[in-house]
Amino acid sequence: MMPLNCELLDLRALIAVAEGKSFLRAAKQLNLSQPALSRRVQKLEATIGTPLLERTTRSVRLTPAGQEIVPLLRRLIEEIDSSLLGMMALGERQAGRLTVASIPSATVRFLPDVLERFGREYRNVRVRVLDLSATECAEAVRTGEAEFAISLPVTSDGDLSFEPLTDDPYGLVCRRDDPLAELPDPTWTDLTGLRLVTVHMGSGNRTALDAGLTRAGIELRWFYEVTRLTSALALVQAGLGPSVLPRLACTGPDARDLLWRPLRGAEVVRTIGVLRRASATLSPTASRLMALLAAAWVDR
Repeated sequence: MMPLNCELLDLRALIAVAEGKSFLRAAKQLNLSQPALSRRVQKLEATIGTPLLERTTRSVRLTPAGQEIVPLLRRLIEEIDSSLLGMMALGERQAGRLTVASIPSATVRFLPDVLERFGREYRNVRVRVLDLSATECAEAVRTGEAEFAISLPVTSDGDLSFEPLTDDPYGLVCRRDDPLAELPDPTWTDLTGLRLVTVHMGSGNRTALDAGLTRAGIELRWFYEVTRLTSALALVQAGLGPSVLPRLACTGPDARDLLWRPLRGAEVVRTIGVLRRASATLSPTASRLMALLAAAWVDR
């Protein structure tokens, strides 16, 4: 018998839709977007090999197969939840400190919610987050200062392993009163000849950007060069010129008055993932935090 390729949240998604008879109510209950909820139900149906829900414009109801399987899944979820409560009680008794590193854009976008969930399971485990550049993240993991990092890949380093989580696209960043903001579909060629703000060549973000531009045959004129992405955003805000930055870097408070737009003509991305020591075994608390982070990226 082949094992079922599904996740616990897929099962919870089906049960929530069946009980609420609504994708909207189920999505709110599970704190998911409706598209993410639909994908999980569709994945479960594909795994089982038969439709489990009948969907119309006005209602959602279980198919005969769904009516058979949902009671079984409810009992399974109850047993799992009961076991997890026991594990959480164990976590309540554990104490210690966990140190992880993260590039700032990942810290702002994902860590707060994930740390809140982690804290409910491990109330006595203190978490130290090192808010570092990609290069500094790699060094913190390599020296053992951090157990793992949410960062960019490193080149030719046998001491470290990298597990990709998502691709973060580069795009135009400008003030809302910049003429570029009026373009319906800005392209890379619209930036030709402009005085652009960028980060310095030694940074992981600049390395990923230059590599993508080279592959696409795009040449840009970098005029102002800074060390941090936050400094680049400050220069753009001051009116010194537009920039090309990753989308996640523009979701925090430093970019709230700026505009991020995708650029047509070529897709240039940076890959964000988990960086860890290749030969080291993660502690149970670090493994759990890393699993929560991975799930947050999948469901974002």
